[in-house]
Amino acid sequence: NVRRGFHRAALLRLANDSKSDTSVPPPSYHEVDTAGENAQPNTSFQDQSGEHGEDYETEEQLQARILTAALEFVPQHGWTVEAIAAGAETLGLSSASTGMFNNGAGDLALHFVAQCNAQLAETLAEQNNQVQLGQAESKKTAEFLRDAVEVRLRMLIPYIDTWPQAMSILLLPHNIPDSLKHLSTMVDDIWYYAGDRSTDVNWYTRRAALTGIYNTTELVMVQDSSPDFEETWAFLDNRIKDVVNMANTAKQVQATGEAVVQGLMGAAITLKNLTGMNQRR
Repeated sequence: NVRRGFHRAALLRLANDSKSDTSVPPPSYHEVDTAGENAQPNTSFQDQSGEHGEDYETEEQLQARILTAALEFVPQHGWTVEAIAAGAETLGLSSASTGMFNNGAGDLALHFVAQCNAQLAETLAEQNNQVQLGQAESKKTAEFLRDAVEVRLRMLIPYIDTWPQAMSILLLPHNIPDSLKHLSTMVDDIWYYAGDRSTDVNWYTRRAALTGIYNTTELVMVQDSSPDFEETWAFLDNRIKDVVNMANTAKQVQATGEAVVQGLMGAAITLKNLTGMNQRR
């Protein structure tokens, strides 16, 4: 009887414990507050995924906006850090934002060149589309090259009085690699839309020649005081024909390359004399 009584008591205790355990559900995962903070899903991984909202702006995009705004102040301040600071202030930023630009005025000049090249490429692509759609007539190579170079050079007109300063900045040793890259991109675009698909030595000949023509015409332009730069366009007309009629020999490629180097050296000397001048001669 005693043993039976203990057994019955044990069963009743187990039954009561079982009811007690199931009456209070265990806490859910999100209700556990291990950090002493409100329990909420962790969204930090979404922030670190590299995907950003529409309002997000990268540092490169911000720099481009500042440099574009700074171009408005180039006629007043020249190609300087002061122009960059003025551009930043128009965007509601501190003038200390110039610290973002390690190359200072070089960044401003290179940004302008890249912007002009992109605008030229867009213009040439649109003209090509019009020809393909039959909405415009195809130009002869000489005419196309001449017009493309003029379109690109006319982009300098709003800054022509200070452009010798920009050219001298672009010819500084640490800026030459990027300057040549932009120049090469522009020349490639012009020849591509002119219809050049050559893959032999002629490819180098044409690009070297057009590079030399662009550089020398640019030098003429910064010293041209004729109405609407008439002397510059006349010079361009006379030079552009040489590109179309060049023979496809390796010897001429070498000669053309040497001429380009000599032209760049001459440009450096000329710019040294022009830099600091506020008026064209």
